[in-house]
Amino acid sequence: MSRIGKYPINLDDKTQVTVAGNLVTVKGAKSSLAYKLDSRITAKVADKKVVLTRQDDTSESKSLHGLYKVLIQNAVTGVTTGFSKALELHGVGYRGNVQGKKLELSLGFSHPINFDIPEGIEIKVEKQITITVTGADKALVGQVAAKIRGFRPPEPYLGKGVRYAGEHIRRKAGKSAGK
Repeated sequence: MSRIGKYPINLDDKTQVTVAGNLVTVKGAKSSLAYKLDSRITAKVADKKVVLTRQDDTSESKSLHGLYKVLIQNAVTGVTTGFSKALELHGVGYRGNVQGKKLELSLGFSHPINFDIPEGIEIKVEKQITITVTGADKALVGQVAAKIRGFRPPEPYLGKGVRYAGEHIRRKAGKSAGK
């Protein structure tokens, strides 16, 4: 049996999981997420627990067993507490602000960058240099944070750019002056 997939997913009182065929829907206080399971994996809800089982012991079925267990576990965590990623803007004149459903970034280019905030994601900007991306879907939060970081990744000489909070940028020495 899969080492990860064999453990049940515990539910609290605020989370509701429904299984309809191959579709697993997780509803909570914050939002709702749905996942379509592979035909080799089945889910059952009993006694405030979700248990996943697989049809056979092939290596592909074992890997799918663990995958769907982690996806549903992340969905349960996401609809109850949510996920967040923090980004920092480093550089002279680098700043951001949220206007409606758009994130406007000034990152040293000749034009501002306008990023449309997707559904299910909330972005907050504090002191114009700290951006917090929050949402219920862990993969979507990570992808949106990576997309924002991709507009101006940190460069190794001066360290300017968009970086994750707590990320260490390995610095390089610049040119040395003539001798």
